[in-house]
Amino acid sequence: MNRLLRAADRISTWVGQTAGWLIVVLVAITAFEVVSRYAFNKPNGWVLDATIMSYGAMVILGGAYALAQQSHVRGDILYGMLQPRTQAIIDLALYLVFFCPGVVALVWAGAAYAHDSWAAGERSALTANGLPVYPLKSLIPLAGALLMMQGLAEILRCVACIRQGAWAPRVEDVQEVDVDRLRSQALAADANVAPATGGRA
Repeated sequence: MNRLLRAADRISTWVGQTAGWLIVVLVAITAFEVVSRYAFNKPNGWVLDATIMSYGAMVILGGAYALAQQSHVRGDILYGMLQPRTQAIIDLALYLVFFCPGVVALVWAGAAYAHDSWAAGERSALTANGLPVYPLKSLIPLAGALLMMQGLAEILRCVACIRQGAWAPRVEDVQEVDVDRLRSQALAADANVAPATGGRA
């Protein structure tokens, strides 16, 4: 089972890392427009569409990657103090009740949006000759399918944790900060703080 989980993690991580390169495209387009507009007085109407689409593609394709890396926002004040088996039971219930129906709806609606957009040859209405929108809308069901794949891997990870009492290993990627190191430093600092003394001065 670990091989299956790690395969899903690798696919999600690869897609997320690849989509991350769109930030370079976004910066390049923006720099091009700044030079074109202010140095040559020739603004380009398509730049706004291109930057919005690049950013949108990067965000929606990063969903499965964020799930694989446990980077989605979580209010874990109490969750982090629970035993892994209890965490897995909570996660499993939430995946089955909220995640799976929501992502199925995303894929279903996204496929309909993409189909209608392709059929109409939809273009952006932000500028007079807007860029085609259907490639971006096609990414919605694709991103949803990737998110569902990673979600199913997370469900299997929960089941394994409930049985074994420990979380299965993940494919890790670089992080902005070393979270475990910061946590251990914070715990060490808390342990070294002397308790406040009572009484009156």
